[in-house]
Order: sequence, then C-alpha cells, then structure tokens
Amino acid sequence: MTSTTPSRGRRRAPSKMERAAGRAAALQKPRVILALLLLLGLTSVMLLDGYLRSEIGNDSRVRDGAAYDEVPEKILDGGPLLTFNNGTAKTQSVPKKTIVLTFDDGPTGDWTPKVLKVLEDNDIEATFFMVGSMVSRYPSIVKDLVDQGNEVGIHTFTHVDLSYQTTARLKRELTQTQLALAGAAGVTTTLFRAPYSSEINAVDNYSWPVYQDIGDLGYVSVFVDTDSDDWKKPGVSKIVKWATPKNNEGAVVLMHDAGGDRSQTVKALDTYIKKMKKKGYSFTTVSGAMAKLNQGQNGRPGGNTGSGQTVEAGAAPTGVPGGQSGGTQSGPGSADAGNVNVEQSGQSKASGATLYEGKALIYAVAVAEWVLPVLSWLLFVVGVSVMGRFGLMLVLARRHYRQRNKKRGKGGKFSWGPTVTRPVTVIVPAYNEKECIANTIDSLTRSTHPIEIIVVDDGSTDGTSEIVEAMGIPNVRVIRQENAGKPAALNNGVRNASYDIVVMMDGDTVFEPDAVHQLVQPFADPEIGAVAGNAKVGNRNTIIGAWQHIEYVMGFNLDRRMYDLLRCMPTIPGAIGAFRRDAVLEVGGMSEDTLAEDTDITIAMHRAGWRVVYQEHAKAWTEAPGSLKQLWSQRYRWSYGTMQALWKHRKSLTDKGPSGRFGRVGMPLVVIFQIITPVLAPLIDVFTIYSMIFVDFWASLLAWLAVLVVQLVCAAYAFRLDREKYRYLAMLPLQQLAYRQMMYLVLIHSSVTALTGGRLRWQKLKRTGEVGTPAGVS
Repeated sequence: MTSTTPSRGRRRAPSKMERAAGRAAALQKPRVILALLLLLGLTSVMLLDGYLRSEIGNDSRVRDGAAYDEVPEKILDGGPLLTFNNGTAKTQSVPKKTIVLTFDDGPTGDWTPKVLKVLEDNDIEATFFMVGSMVSRYPSIVKDLVDQGNEVGIHTFTHVDLSYQTTARLKRELTQTQLALAGAAGVTTTLFRAPYSSEINAVDNYSWPVYQDIGDLGYVSVFVDTDSDDWKKPGVSKIVKWATPKNNEGAVVLMHDAGGDRSQTVKALDTYIKKMKKKGYSFTTVSGAMAKLNQGQNGRPGGNTGSGQTVEAGAAPTGVPGGQSGGTQSGPGSADAGNVNVEQSGQSKASGATLYEGKALIYAVAVAEWVLPVLSWLLFVVGVSVMGRFGLMLVLARRHYRQRNKKRGKGGKFSWGPTVTRPVTVIVPAYNEKECIANTIDSLTRSTHPIEIIVVDDGSTDGTSEIVEAMGIPNVRVIRQENAGKPAALNNGVRNASYDIVVMMDGDTVFEPDAVHQLVQPFADPEIGAVAGNAKVGNRNTIIGAWQHIEYVMGFNLDRRMYDLLRCMPTIPGAIGAFRRDAVLEVGGMSEDTLAEDTDITIAMHRAGWRVVYQEHAKAWTEAPGSLKQLWSQRYRWSYGTMQALWKHRKSLTDKGPSGRFGRVGMPLVVIFQIITPVLAPLIDVFTIYSMIFVDFWASLLAWLAVLVVQLVCAAYAFRLDREKYRYLAMLPLQQLAYRQMMYLVLIHSSVTALTGGRLRWQKLKRTGEVGTPAGVS
C-alpha cells in the first residue's frame, strides 16, 4: 500500500494522532503551572514555618549596658505604665495593694492552659503579653484566654530586641501580632511590652526612641515593678517571695507561661494568689489598674472596680487611646460599640480587613503546622527509599553480574542452555524516521545471527519506506499501514513474522553486530518468554545526552539487574527487546490501552506465567532526546504510561503464582522507586536549600554532599559493570540538581493527566540521525 500526499494548495485534515497531540499540548501548560504552584506552595509553607520558628529573619542580638542620658529623668523614676499624649510622655503606677499579674512569651500548648486553670480557680484575671508567632500556632488557647476575661498585649511577632530594628520592622512586628490576635480571638489590643524589657529605669538611649514610636502609634508600654525571675527555676518559695511587692505597694508582676518547663511557675502562682489575697491585695489587669487610676483622677472612688465592671466604649481609661474600628495595621483598635469589660478595655473587637487577614494568617499557619511534619516524614521516607534502593541495587547487581559472567568455579560457566542459532524476525516500527532508518537497517545487516527484517511504516510522510526499499537488501520487507500508532505497527509486524522469536526495536536504534545473537540466547530456557536488552545512549556528548547516559547505565540497567534476580522485570525497553511470538499473541499483542506499551506487554507476560530476564551483553545504541522539550515529552509518555500499565494490571496484587509475585514484589518497587520517590525527591533539594540559607549552611551542605557521594559510588559501580568511561560522572551533581526537578514536574504532569483522564497517542521525537555504528560512539 502506498501512502499519498495531499495536492498542493489544499489544506490536509489533521490525523487522529495530530489531534490527540494538539489536545495534549493544550492541557500541558496548565499542568506544568500546577506542578510549579505545588513546588511554590511547598516553599512558601516552609518559609512561613521557618519565620514562625525564628529560623528566618531571626535576630538574636540583645542590647545590654547602654547609656541612658537621653532618657528624661522623670521617665526613669516613673511608674511601669508609659503612655504618650501628643508626643508628651507620661508614666503611671499601679494603685496600692493592687497586683497586675502579667505573663510573657506565650502562649504554649503545655503551660498556658495550666496557668489559666489556676487563674480561673482563684477567680482573677491577668494580662498576657503574647508573641505573635506563638499566637498563630495556638489560636484556640488565645480565644479561651480572652473568653475567660483575661487581657492580651503584644510582645512582638518574633521576640526580637527592637532597639536593633528599623521602624519598618517595628511596625511589621506590631501589625503581624495584631493580625494573629484578630484571627485567633477576634480582638486587637493597645497594650505592648518589649522583649527583654524589665523595669522602666532600664530604658536606654537606644530603646527610648522605640518607645516614643510605639507611643505615637497609640500603644501603652507596660514595664515591670516586680520580677518573679521564674525563668531561673529557683523553686516555688523564691518565686513567691520575689513576686511580692514591698510596703503594700501596688505592682505589675512578671511571670512566664512559655520558654521551657514552667511547672514551678504554675505551683507558685496558686500559692502567690492566695497569699496576696490574705494580705488584702486585689488582682486586676493592666486596663483594670488604669481604670482605677482614671477614676481616682476624676474624683470618683479609686478602689477596686471589681471583675466584670463595665465602662462605656467612648469612655475608655486614659492611656488606652482609641483607634480605627477593627484595628489598624500599625496601631491599636478601638473598643467595641456598647459596653466592654473594664478588665479588657485595652482590647477592641477586630472587624473588616483586619479580621479576615488575621483569619487567613491563622489558617495558613495551621496548614504549615500540619504540612511540615508530613513533609519531614516524607523526607525521611524518601531518604530511606533512596538509600534502600541503592543498597538493594548494589547487592543484587553484583550478584547478577557474578552469576551471568561466571567463567569457572562451582557449577561451571554460566549458560542459558543449548546455543540458539535458528533465524529470528526483527521488527522495526517507523514513523517519519528518514534521518535514522538507514543507519538502523545498516546495523542489522551486520548481524552475526540469521534474521529477517520487517519495517512497518506507520503512515510516514517523509519517505521512510522509500529509503529502506532503495537500500535493496534481500531479507528486508517493508509493510505500509495507515498511521495507527506504535502498538499497531508492532502487532502488524508480529502477525507477519516468519519465525517463532521476534526482536523489537525502535527506528532510531543501532544494534551491535552480535546484539541479536546475544539477545535470543535466553530462549534456550523454555520458561523464558521475553528478554530485555542493554540500551545505550549514543548521543552522549552533550549535557542532556550525558544526563541520560548516566540515567540509562545507573537507573535502567542497574535496576534491571535487580529486577531480573527478583523475577519481576517491569519493562522491556522499546529500543531492544525480544519475545516468543506465541507468547505475544497469547497475551493479546501490544496493547493500545496505555502509552507505555513496552511496560504493558512486560507485565502481561509475567501475568501469563512467562519469565522475563535481562541480557546485559545484547547492546543497542539509541538516540536520546536532544532538548529539554523533547526529553520532557518522552519522560511524560513513559511516566504516564507506566501509571496506566500499573493501574491496568492492579489485580496482580491479589493473583497467585508468577502474576502475584509481580503484583506483590515488582509493582510496589516500581511505585516506590519510579513514582513516589521521584515525586518527593525535590524535598531533598528544597530542605537542603532552606537549611543552608536559614539553619546551618555547612552541616546542610555536607549532608547533601554525603547523599551525592553515595549516588556517585552507585553510579561508578554501574559504569564499571557496563565497562563505561567514568568521565561522564562529572555531570552527576548537575544532573541531580536540574534533572530531578524536571522529573518532579513530569510526574506531577503525568499524575494530573491520569486524574483528569487525559489521553496521548504515540509521540514523535525529532531525530538527527547522529547515532551511527557503535564503533563511532565514544
């Protein structure tokens, strides 16, 4: 049958393959974007988590011993409550026999709830100065705290010494903490305490401008009268003693609900509250104390207002300035309309953008808190999988090599059985292979084994069949068919084969003279139904070619040695493979159900009870894709086709005999090593880069290099077994960086295609014909 060419000037209708390829191309870009978005999302989650844990942007500097001559003396001698009114600073002290309990550095999941329980049991409220990053991690605790009647204040987002920070960083710390509080408890606050602050007389020339800026933003800066020093863990009695004010003075008392083991604080707190109540002290919040002071200044009684007393929102205590409703990004919020608890009048109800941005922050942190442990576990799985694979390959590959290359010793020289000398059929499916087909056929004419050659022209439009016919080789037959795809071309060749053994190859592949003879020798064993040959990359003198050369030698051929010994070979390469003709017909021929017809037929052979082996001495040279685009296209077809084939044969998991052996041994290995591990492999690089930048550069680099060394050892051993030159291994580090990311994107692309039910037919890669006879390959 002779194919026809459309007349000049008429537009040719696209073939089915071209239409399918067009649909695939239309879907490819969104899938690539999805893969990139997943990688971007992973990176964003890691950066957010690192910021929350102070691994990113961390500044551990703490100023000590600075001069204070620029700080007004009246401030240094003043009380612990610092406010600003139109730029004028004012301090206030807590009323006599009044305790303002304050807790810093929380919340935490362990200790804050225990502190709240003690406060509730004693029917008092306290003020908690919270670190924004901790608020975002424990939002439910903050909500319970506020609902219980306690008050919240800002202790920055990352607990940095603000005297070292810029004004922009200061505002960011305040804004982010306000958002965290809004998202967690639906409130914003006007109260602030700087990290590493203590009594007001410790304000120095560096921190004073910071407090001025904070005051201008409408915040009340809260210092300490009495420090319990509970962080030193001195024991319950000393904590109680150090927290007790002298001479019946009122005091802002500092304790902690975070920063380590706070069991002594919890025990001391209950004792302290009971002791101070017996002495006639009352307990309130910062806002409650300021309300007392305000009442006294206005001529009203200055005694205890009592828990639960309310004031009008418009009559907030002096020093608790109103802001914009719903909070602002750099300042306090205002009290909610109506009545508010005086103990919490430094807070206001968050609304509008502040509330929604705060909730978004809480949700994002919740995702990060869930995702990062999962990713860490997956990283462990990947590490174990990669190392386990290397170990398994090294052990089994060595055993396979020693077994198949045994020349003497116990049992004598290895042999498949009587030498196979009968003629075989070589099938060459070809679609537009004008650049390569002559080299392919020419290499077959040098075969040391008797063969017939069948070239199945699958609707080529470039004169492929005419090139073959023009060569005038007697034992070559050309069969033309309408374009139907590679599986159909191979099946056509099998049906027309004259002999009981058929060798299948690609139209761009070059065989070594003894390749066919070596490939068919395993058929001396009647249990063997198919044989995988040793495919080599011919165009390996480019970066992309060298990457694929390493992959073929290490990834494919070393794997096949392992799978051979385990009797679960998953794929016979399309470049060089041999089958019993009857076995192929028995399983229904080459299926069009999947894109990986070679994997499909191999699994089908296993399920039919045939043994599939690897013959390392049967070598063929193939032209690997010469560009990243072509490489993507090929790997996409392979990976997607492999997924299709595994799904198609999923029932082998519960089968018995050889089929069940493949299902329960081979299939899990393929899923782990060829799908899951490559998809998760970028975690290694992402975590490494993250750790190098934000954690420990040298330790992270050494860990990555250690993994690279293991890979290099495995690759070198694979090269030794295949007698390849080691110089190409210099490309291994770059291959690990670039190639791994591409395979991740390809596999995500394939997974999305599988989930969306996309289809893709036989794809034609652009060939150059540069792979000639094996002697020409260096």
